[in-house]
Amino acid sequence: MTNTLYLAYDYPLLGAFWTMMWIFLWIVWIILLFRVIGDIFRDDSLSGWAKTGWTFFVIVLPYLGVFVYLVARGRGMGKRDQEHARAQRESIDAYIRQTAEGAGTGGQADELAKLSELRNKGDITDAEFQHAKQKVLTS
Repeated sequence: MTNTLYLAYDYPLLGAFWTMMWIFLWIVWIILLFRVIGDIFRDDSLSGWAKTGWTFFVIVLPYLGVFVYLVARGRGMGKRDQEHARAQRESIDAYIRQTAEGAGTGGQADELAKLSELRNKGDITDAEFQHAKQKVLTS
């Protein structure tokens, strides 16, 4: 072994470029691997054995497995991503609608307070108040 000290000017610019290129390609590869594995488990048309086979193939022979998966099933990956995004958006919209509707009603106590206020003003009779009160308490 030699005790050579490498300084910054000993590392050529092309070497730095190739190092950055390999790091970039490695990151792209990791992202692609996770996208393929996520697509395998997201696809409802695959059976459990097919998912197991693809996952095993992608993990044991990662480069070959990912490239074969992209050739065999790559066309449907975009469609499955769009369906997943649409389902998430619909779920979020339904949650927002449900929350907004729930915020508009204050609950039983608020409804009873409004009924009591209407009765005190004379807008409703005692019989109407009792009837409305029963509706609020039973709902």
